[in-house]
Amino acid sequence: MYKQTIILFGIVIPVIIAIAVIGASGYFRNKITTSFATKTQHYAGNEKSRMGALEIEAQLSRQQEASAGWQNLVGQETFSLVTTNLRGIAESLPPKEFQQTSFERLGQAGAFGSVSAQKSSGLKFSFRGTYRSVQRAFLELETRMPNLQLEELRIDPSANAESSLLDFHVVYSAWEN
Repeated sequence: MYKQTIILFGIVIPVIIAIAVIGASGYFRNKITTSFATKTQHYAGNEKSRMGALEIEAQLSRQQEASAGWQNLVGQETFSLVTTNLRGIAESLPPKEFQQTSFERLGQAGAFGSVSAQKSSGLKFSFRGTYRSVQRAFLELETRMPNLQLEELRIDPSANAESSLLDFHVVYSAWEN
């Protein structure tokens, strides 16, 4: 009579309780491990995003000075700025190889400027010179003024007897504020 009670309360119930505790422990351990893996994965993603954001902020802070310079450039009066830049460029080139023959402001912007919502003006000028010198002048002008967009370029042989000189006719759109 006591034998069944002892077996029931001494062996069977403790084994059932032990199995339930081990099963519950395994279940909760698995749930905690899965939760930890998910949170670790989210943390790694968030950390990667944060590092990317810090990198972008660093790039922006380095480019802020250049951006301010560009805003200043776009805010200036284009016609006089181009004139000043061309005068400076002409001083660095041999006078026999580079001469500005005409410069005028167009009433409206060229092809891209006329269909864009961004404010722009048209500039038309002509040069006489050697291909190399005028190419250097264009490179220097477009480096100093990145807001210029070439609309038209025509190169003709010069009417003069000197065969090394060419006539260059150029139309630019200048983007403005």
